[in-house]
Amino acid sequence: MNNAEARALIAPFYDALNLPASKDVRALIEGLASPAWRSFSGETVSKGREEFIQQVIGFGKLIPDLRWDIKEVFADGDRVIVRSEASGTPASDFMGVPHGGKRFSVMTLDVHTVEDGKIVRAHHVEDWAGAIRQLRA
Repeated sequence: MNNAEARALIAPFYDALNLPASKDVRALIEGLASPAWRSFSGETVSKGREEFIQQVIGFGKLIPDLRWDIKEVFADGDRVIVRSEASGTPASDFMGVPHGGKRFSVMTLDVHTVEDGKIVRAHHVEDWAGAIRQLRA
């Protein structure tokens, strides 16, 4: 898979993260992620597809203008590596920070593993500490 094919394959995943309150997150994620898909935020810390869908729906309510913009995509065998930027303005308290109407913008990195045209695993890092600093500033 080349970088352009990887970008096309992964696009619905990021579409689900962009303004999630305005779309069918479940259909987008279920259409791309296998039923056994796991999202890893650490070596042993993970959640399944349904938990992730509920989290994205919750983020859509908490951050109505949430954007998750793809900046770069790299393909390497069955892996798709994505550098993106998450941004938004929380509508209420966020990660222990009282609501203040401020916006955040942070870098994110994802490594997706693809099998038979479906994402089966994702390892990801988001700079949530940076978001907290921006919201507290």
